[in-house]
Amino acid sequence: MITSDKWLIRSLLTFVLTTLLSVQTQAQQLDRIVTVVNDDIIMKSELDLRTKIITEQIQARGVQVPPADVLRQQVLDRLILDSLQLQIAEVQGMRISDRELNETLESIAAQNGLTLPEFREALIAEGQDYAQAREQIRRELLISQVQQSNVNRRIQVSEQEIRNFLNSDATQQHRQAEFLLSNILIALPSQASPETIQAAERKAQEIYDTLIAGAEFADTAVSVSNAPNALNGGDLGWRDQNALPETLAAAIASLQPGDISRPIRTPGGFHILQVRDRRGGEVTLVEQTLVSHILLTPNEIRSDQQTRNLAYDLVKRIRDGQPFENLARRYSDDPGSGSQGGDLGWTQEGQMVPEFEQVMGRTPVGEISEPFESRFGWHILWVKERRTEDMSAEMMENMARNTIIQRKYNEELDNWLRELRSQAYVEIRNPG
Repeated sequence: MITSDKWLIRSLLTFVLTTLLSVQTQAQQLDRIVTVVNDDIIMKSELDLRTKIITEQIQARGVQVPPADVLRQQVLDRLILDSLQLQIAEVQGMRISDRELNETLESIAAQNGLTLPEFREALIAEGQDYAQAREQIRRELLISQVQQSNVNRRIQVSEQEIRNFLNSDATQQHRQAEFLLSNILIALPSQASPETIQAAERKAQEIYDTLIAGAEFADTAVSVSNAPNALNGGDLGWRDQNALPETLAAAIASLQPGDISRPIRTPGGFHILQVRDRRGGEVTLVEQTLVSHILLTPNEIRSDQQTRNLAYDLVKRIRDGQPFENLARRYSDDPGSGSQGGDLGWTQEGQMVPEFEQVMGRTPVGEISEPFESRFGWHILWVKERRTEDMSAEMMENMARNTIIQRKYNEELDNWLRELRSQAYVEIRNPG
C-alpha cells in the first residue's frame, strides 16, 4: 500500500526521471501509471509484461489470440482485481511463506516430470525470468487464499439444505458423474435494470449462435467472457455435478462431450457451458485410517533443530513404553487433537497435507512413524487401524456440507469480486 508521502516521493521521482530522460533521448518511452486502484497503482510496464505473458500462454494452448485492445482490457481488468485482493491480503495480514511457495513450485515441476532445479533451468531456457515467475506464483497463491477466506465466510449452509441433499436421488447413488467443463459468463451487475438484462441475454444468445456455428469455445471465452477464468479459455476443470449450482447441473445433465449448453440465467449473469468430457457415476469405496498424532512447532524459545530433537526424543520414549496419549496431551501443539491424546479420528485421502498422507500410508497398523516435517511443524503419527468404507453417515453429512459450499462458492466468488470492484476507487488513465 502506498502512503501519501510515498506517493509524493514517487511523483517527484517520476518528474525528475522524465526531465532527465527527455533530454537524453526523445525516442525512449517512459513508464507511466495506467491505473490507480485505491492506494495502489498499475504501471504500463506491468500491463505490458502481463499482456505478453498471457499472449504467450494463449498461443501455447493453441487458442486464437483476441484483438490486442480486447486482450489488453481483459488483462487490465484482471490486474485491477488482483491489486484489490492483494490489498485485502495486506490488511488481513495474510502471507505465503517460502516453504509453501517452494512446495507449490516443486509440485508444478513434478507435474512436468522435472525437479525444481530442472524446472528453473527450463523457464530460463524459454527466456523467462525465474524470479518474476516465482513471485507471480506467490501472488496467485495469496489471491487464492484471500478468496477462500473471504468468500467462504459469506456462505451459509443450513441443516435443511443438508437434509435435502442427503435425501436427493443423486446422493442416494453416492456419486454423480463428473464433467470437464469450460464456461463463458456474460455478467450482470447486482441491481441490473430490465434493459440491461435483456441486452446481456441478447449478447449471450449471439455468442451461443457463433459457437454452434463453429467458433472455438476457448478463443471466444478469452475475448468475451467476464468470468475470472476468461484468460484460461474458460477452463473450469473437472466438476462433480453435485457441486454445481442446481441450474447449471440441470443444464448439463444430458450433455455429452463436445456439447454446448444454451445460455443459462443465474443471479450473476448468463452462463454458456461446454462439456469437454465426463466420467464416473459409480459408487466409490474409501480407504480410511484411524490415526493419532503429536505436532511440534518451532517458536521463539524453541528452534527448528530443537523441535526436531524433541520429536525424536518423544518417539524413543513412546517406543520405550510411555503412553502416546499422555505425551500428546503434554507436548502436542495441535490444540484440537492434543487435548484428546492426539486422536484425529478416521481420516481419508485429501484431508491432510501431502507429507502427512505419505507417511500415514506407509506406516504399518499399530506402529509409530519416524518424525517428519510439514509446513505446520514436526509430526509423529500412530496408525491404529485401517478400513475400507462405503461412505458412513457422518462422512455423507460432511460430504453434503462441503458439496453445498462448493456449489455456492463460484457464484459467491463472482458476487464478491463484483462488489469489490464496485466499491473500489479505480481511475483508468491511458492504458494503450
